[in-house]
Amino acid sequence: MALDRWIALVFVALCCVYGYAAFFTMDHLLPPILQRNPVWPSTFPKILAIFGIGVGLMVLFTKAPEQKDGEADESAMTIARLGEYHIGQALALIGLMIAYALLLRPLGFLASTILFLTIGAALLGERKFYILVPVAAIGTFGIWYLVQEVLGIFLRPLPSFF
Repeated sequence: MALDRWIALVFVALCCVYGYAAFFTMDHLLPPILQRNPVWPSTFPKILAIFGIGVGLMVLFTKAPEQKDGEADESAMTIARLGEYHIGQALALIGLMIAYALLLRPLGFLASTILFLTIGAALLGERKFYILVPVAAIGTFGIWYLVQEVLGIFLRPLPSFF
């Protein structure tokens, strides 16, 4: 089985675990008055789990294109070609996501999100910092404004030492 199918199989398994948590473990602690709402806190995770399982199964069961005799498929993901992929870049991005989650409270939403977007884009190859930094700042401020002011959910904008 090709590497992309193995990844799809692991993805389907993770989505099944996520879906089990969303369908069976998230809603039992809701107060009775909230149990009558049409949209629960688990609604979006349920939708994500269903779509994730669907996409994973689609990748898993899609038939590979036919090959001519003796020709190798250049686009197929295999373990033999694992060195050609940007694994270091992917691991660095995952590490950056973990650092973002850990620095969100101490640095505040605005600074940590601007840093995450800027460093992440630079890690993926963007070099026009004169465009990147203002776009990250405007997007971050816009999201903070919508969450804080429009939705009324407190989101610490500045570092905790201020």
